Amino acid sequence: MTAQTITALRQLKLGGMAHALQSQLEQVGTYESLAFTERLALLVEQETLTREQRKQERLIRQARFKLAACVADIDYQHRRNLKKAMIARLAQPDWIHRGQNLLITGPCGSGKTYLACALGHNACLHGDSVRYYRLSRLLLELTQSKADGTYHKELKKLARTQVLIIDDWGLEKLVTAHRSDLLEIMDDRHGHASTIVISQLPTDQWYASIGDNTLADAILDRLMHNAHRLELKGESMRKKNAELTHGEHLS
Repeated sequence: MTAQTITALRQLKLGGMAHALQSQLEQVGTYESLAFTERLALLVEQETLTREQRKQERLIRQARFKLAACVADIDYQHRRNLKKAMIARLAQPDWIHRGQNLLITGPCGSGKTYLACALGHNACLHGDSVRYYRLSRLLLELTQSKADGTYHKELKKLARTQVLIIDDWGLEKLVTAHRSDLLEIMDDRHGHASTIVISQLPTDQWYASIGDNTLADAILDRLMHNAHRLELKGESMRKKNAELTHGEHLS
């Protein structure tokens, strides 16, 4: 009867309960004194935890982060204008649920992408959907979607994503179609979804980097007016971490 019950739980996609029941049966003398409702509550709790973990794993997988990063591993030792209090506030999901944005700027190698991926990973743990793109790849995918007739479908998918991370903002010159695509994205997301933008350029140079005054006004107004800002400074962490010791140099 017990084996049939465990099989039935798995067929009903209640794997967490099935695993918890198996564990209870294997720990002889541990659970027998508990009332039926107490044992049932433990089974339901395990099923809930299992589903939450699966959802988190799915969200992290779908985000396609460039780096495996988490908030707990952020390095505060390097002097790069990074404050623990600011990260602690951003680690709370309130700003995401209010549809606010985050702009991360700083020199090459200062850890901008790691920070964005860490905050994105943290959002996944809170149950929010996240997607990471390099700007050039995002625009390329939208261009291809116009050719195969899925453009509006892609825009809707981007609009539903609760946290959109756009890396390498301002590195490449935008053509007219790309500016229009960015406006569509920002307009769809404005006020109800969060966008994290990563750039080597200071925000006061973003206007010129877009290349069209009218569209730049429209894009940046939707992106910047409700945005938190992290302005990193200092030497390249990538360079410092990659420096060879005297003994590591090849002779």
